[in-house]
Formats: sequence, structure tokens, C-alpha cells
Amino acid sequence: MPGEIASTGSSTGSGATSSTGLALRASHADRDRVVAALGVAAGDGRLTAEELDDRVEAALAARTLADLAHLTADLPPVTVSRTGVVAEGRDVLRIEQKFTKAERTGSWVLPRRLEIAAEWCNVTLDFTQAVLTHDTLEVDVDMQGGNLTLIVGPGIVVDPYGLVLEFAKVKGHQSPDPDLPARLRIELVGKKSFGRIAVRHPRRRLLGRSGAA
Repeated sequence: MPGEIASTGSSTGSGATSSTGLALRASHADRDRVVAALGVAAGDGRLTAEELDDRVEAALAARTLADLAHLTADLPPVTVSRTGVVAEGRDVLRIEQKFTKAERTGSWVLPRRLEIAAEWCNVTLDFTQAVLTHDTLEVDVDMQGGNLTLIVGPGIVVDPYGLVLEFAKVKGHQSPDPDLPARLRIELVGKKSFGRIAVRHPRRRLLGRSGAA
């Protein structure tokens, strides 16, 4: 389809994927598509956080299509739109954890629905760099003990009113402003027993203080 490419996988084909085509200079859009595809691979567990960082850095510095193809040659194909946003995400992603922490950070790809089944552990979901595939994300919570932390950025609102709380509380939540459009609405449903749910923005790095005047 126009405006879409298979941005990961082997480039050994004919036509546009010939060595001549791969020698073409990469555009900003080409780099963005590969970065998005790498985020998909990391979200699927195919790349570690360190590998993702290294490949994203290489993608942003790539000069040719061949440089970009090398970064995704060992990954399955992913369809990416011309804007660099992943066109299709996983329908359901499930996180199951006991006693140890669970995290989703960086350029992870949001599914249509997220299920959390956790006991006595902390779960952190950082949405600030996540790849958005829908404008609404339903998070089905089944947590006993521990804390659920949602790190949000501008245009991301959290609706916790579908949750049943038992000896638990929600901190940092603010009702969405109807006059401000939201690029992502996170709807929390299910049950949270003990502990808390914290909604917060990224912490700003503290600048070094100057000496006393």
C-alpha cells in the first residue's frame, strides 16, 4: 500500500530491495520507521534494552537504506506507516509477576488491551516514549499488594473509575480536562487490593545548585 513499508526482515530480494536501491540515502522518515520497528521488537522481547538503545542510536545516524536494513535483518517483518507509527500492535499483552518488580519502559508498543496479574510486587508502566497504536488503552488490573505506577506525559489521561479498590488508593490522578484533547486515554478496570496506584509525570533532573551568593 502507498505510504507503508515492511520495515524489518531480510532485504535480499529483487527490484527496490536490490543493492542499488539499498545504496540510496536514507530520509528522516526512513529512520523513524526503523526506530518504530525496533520498538516493536523490544516490546516483543526480541531485543534487550541495551540492544534497543544501540540500534536506535545507529538508526538515527544511518546514512543509507543499507545501513538501516542491517539493523533489522534478524527481526521479523513489521508494517509501519509513513509517519513512523506502528500500524498494528498486539491485541492483548499480559504481565504476570510475583514478588519481583515488572517494568515496561522506553519505546514499547502499546496493545489494544493490557492485563496485569501481580502479587506482592511493584509494576511500573512508563508511557512517555511508548508507541501509540490506539487512542484508548484498557488496563485490566488484578493486583494484590505492591504498587502500580503509571508514568504519563502530555496528552495522556488516566481514568481509574472502573477499578474496585480494597485497602488501596489512587494517588496523583486528576480528572481530564474536557477542553484539552487527549492522544491516549488509559482506562483502569478490575481490582486492586492493598498498596496503591500512583499516576505521575517523569521526574525532572535537578540542575546543580550554584554556590551561595
